[in-house]
Amino acid sequence: QVQVVESGGGLVQPGGSLRLSCAASGSIFTIYTMGWYRQAPGKQRELVAASTSGGGTNYADSVKGRFAISRDNAKKTVYLQMNSLKPEDTAVYYCNVDCLKFNNQRASYWGQGTQVTVSS
Repeated sequence: QVQVVESGGGLVQPGGSLRLSCAASGSIFTIYTMGWYRQAPGKQRELVAASTSGGGTNYADSVKGRFAISRDNAKKTVYLQMNSLKPEDTAVYYCNVDCLKFNNQRASYWGQGTQVTVSS
């Protein structure tokens, strides 16, 4: 089995910063893409940022220049540094891990989500 656990959410004022962490564990042979998604009330879940095993990254237009994704492959961990936060960044942030398990099965796993609230 594979577990994905996020941390680092919270309440922050507009213009502030937060750093989210996501750690994967379990029967993982290798990790392909690690990504952050978010879902605001009444809206669909959307991709925020993703990091591929080859070192590539991509970002939603709404967060380019403000958010940065990074990963530590040895720790099976991905981070999301969020700067210049805006009220519209308020959402539950979810981590997604696309991996190959030791049984040669490829699968995608979600964390439980962490709330980010940007408000004065």
